[in-house]
Amino acid sequence: MIFSDRIAAANKMAEALSDYRGQHPLVMAIPRGAVPMARVISQQLGGELDVVLARKLRARGNPEYAIGSIDENGWVYLTEFVERMGVDESYIKQEIADQLKIIRQRRAQYTPNRAPIDVAERIVIVIDDGLATGSTMIAALHALRQKKPAELICAVPVAPQGVVESLYGKADRIVCLSSPSDFYAVGQYYLIFPQVSDEEVIACLANSTKSEIN
Repeated sequence: MIFSDRIAAANKMAEALSDYRGQHPLVMAIPRGAVPMARVISQQLGGELDVVLARKLRARGNPEYAIGSIDENGWVYLTEFVERMGVDESYIKQEIADQLKIIRQRRAQYTPNRAPIDVAERIVIVIDDGLATGSTMIAALHALRQKKPAELICAVPVAPQGVVESLYGKADRIVCLSSPSDFYAVGQYYLIFPQVSDEEVIACLANSTKSEIN
């Protein structure tokens, strides 16, 4: 399955999540790429939009490859590949500090005038634009699970089957539109896949808040 762009993928995901229409779900995006998608989905389902902040921990010399992830509370997940990547403890500690700093900066940027929306007893749908290793999604789901949502859903357009299986038990439901056997990178499943800027994220969140108020 190839998507023309993130919005096209979001429309298909909203269809797959239509069971939640009218239940006022809280749609949580992993910044940055998923935020415009989550806005579309929240609008179509009649829900609220917010962000869940988690970051991958990057392999030394290969920043696109995740050796783990960290959530906003500092909880760390490390993959089974850490040892074979030859990563030492001092590097991991520095990478944790670097990524936690970025998370805190983004929280201050993205929602400067309010606290994160309370997820307790809510239907919570976590969105990303695709998963390569699943590490960041694992951290995001862990962070939200601690806040006791009524139901926790992981929803993505594309991910390898093995990654989808690694999420079993971490969410109450997993919605993945496509699990190709020849997966290489998320971007190969989009015809148009630009970077999403911080400014776009801020605008999506601000406009969503205005819509809720109105």
